[in-house]
Amino acid sequence: MLEFTKQRDSLNIIKIAMKVFENTSEGVMITDARGRIISVNPAFEIVTGYNAEEVMGNNPNILQSGVHDENFYQSMWKQIYDTGVWKGEIWNKRKNDELYPEWLTISVIKDDSGDVTNYVGIFSDISDQKCAEKQLRFLAHYDSLTGVANRYSLNKRLEGLLQTAEKYQQQLAILFLDLDRFKQVNDTLGHNYGDILLKQVSSRLKGLIKNKDMIARLGGDEFVIVLPNLKHPKEAIHIAELIIESLSKSFLLESHEVYVTASIGISLYPLDGIDTDTLLKNADKAMYDAKSCGKNQYELYHQEMHQHESRQMILETYLRKALERNELYLVYHPIVNTDSLEIVSVEALVRWKQKKLGDIPPSEFIPLAEEIGLIVPLSEWIIQKACEDLNSFHLNGAKIRMNINVSALHFNQGGFVKSLNEIFQRTNVSTRHIVLELTESMIMPNAVETVDKLVKLKQLGIKLSIDDFGTGYSSLSYLSRFPLDTLKIDQSFIKGIALYKENRSIVQAIIMMANRLNLKVVAEGVENKKQYELLKKEKCDFIQGYYITKPLPKHKLLALLQNWDGNNFI
Repeated sequence: MLEFTKQRDSLNIIKIAMKVFENTSEGVMITDARGRIISVNPAFEIVTGYNAEEVMGNNPNILQSGVHDENFYQSMWKQIYDTGVWKGEIWNKRKNDELYPEWLTISVIKDDSGDVTNYVGIFSDISDQKCAEKQLRFLAHYDSLTGVANRYSLNKRLEGLLQTAEKYQQQLAILFLDLDRFKQVNDTLGHNYGDILLKQVSSRLKGLIKNKDMIARLGGDEFVIVLPNLKHPKEAIHIAELIIESLSKSFLLESHEVYVTASIGISLYPLDGIDTDTLLKNADKAMYDAKSCGKNQYELYHQEMHQHESRQMILETYLRKALERNELYLVYHPIVNTDSLEIVSVEALVRWKQKKLGDIPPSEFIPLAEEIGLIVPLSEWIIQKACEDLNSFHLNGAKIRMNINVSALHFNQGGFVKSLNEIFQRTNVSTRHIVLELTESMIMPNAVETVDKLVKLKQLGIKLSIDDFGTGYSSLSYLSRFPLDTLKIDQSFIKGIALYKENRSIVQAIIMMANRLNLKVVAEGVENKKQYELLKKEKCDFIQGYYITKPLPKHKLLALLQNWDGNNFI
């Protein structure tokens, strides 16, 4: 009876193995000890184009692409003989002669005597992943809307140009350009037409500069043009005049004819600065001076422009007292599960209402706090307040998570993990409900130290999310190296997902890779139903944006949580 049971169990195991063999999405090829193919599964036939009868008895080298040399295969088989397994990326050839990349694992099967009986190759076609990597590498250096360089690429290229200028004693100019009536176009016609306008502006700008010059979009309607190896500053002035003249002509946005002008600030190397930050900052100051003088003109930077920093000095004084005066407060932006339509988390956002100046935008006071050394106490206040409010939400029956943005300067503090743990203990918050939002530029420069710090945070029970994914390094390597839980797709891609095929392809690629790496995906900046439906179709896990609600103060969020019915809101 026992023998019969063992035989029955063995047959069940074989049946299960055959089902897996037939239905797995990865190609499987089995050879005998001499390397002759004796079995392949349906996925093998789909990927390679060969049917089983065509390959039986053949050597797997019928799939060789010719891309790899003899040394590659010698090294592969040496590792198989030494360790019993080889894993790696390889290019093979389909039956129709099309080359494709695959991830291949070759394993040795031995009998009880230790003799080789079979080799098993398991592979998956990674063509789509390669395409996604190429798209993300493009995003690392170029603006997805206009195709010109982005901020990261500008900084890297400008560093090299400044080194060359110093070595050969050359002059260099920075032109900082801002469109004067762009907001009116956006507000009147909508963001879609604003994007069309930005594309046409960048096209005109590219037509005015030489191959040695560089153009970059910093975001919004701000562009920077770098003019290296100038013989005379008049060359920069000439380009600025050409830009103003070119942009003065009307733009046709489908059926709408619009006019915009530009204000341009110019800084010169080495006269106005010798490093990237100083030159960009001074060109920016000159641009604002051009705006204040009537717009549609250019201004050269000069030292007197420092006098226009009086507002920043006033803000600095008020910001130092904002915490003790209780002028800072938090609002919360819900994050919704795309399928269940439940509010699963809220993002804590800081706001400042100054008694004399009114509402000060975070884009203005957060960089100021970093500049004057207040960002650490400000960040710790935000984290503590968010934890206290999270406890309040839980007491009211809302078992949601709290997403908290982390400043790069705060994150890089030596005692960052310790200070966080002290806040968690002081507030007695459940750390498994805390999500820290980090940026790519924050964690990439010191990867080794970052991994150690992130591991310690994970040990506290915290979840980790990458914010604004796609706008920074977009390095695929860190996704597997760092203990991350979530990717947050930058809203610049979501904004155009329903309009531009490129945006949708990028979003699809990010979601696909995140799924492969067991990461959840949040799409931020969702503003309408069409965007939501497309994201749901692409199996994006969570959405966040004004389509759900604007950020809410604590009492309004509590009311929303208590009355929430996703089907009535979405």
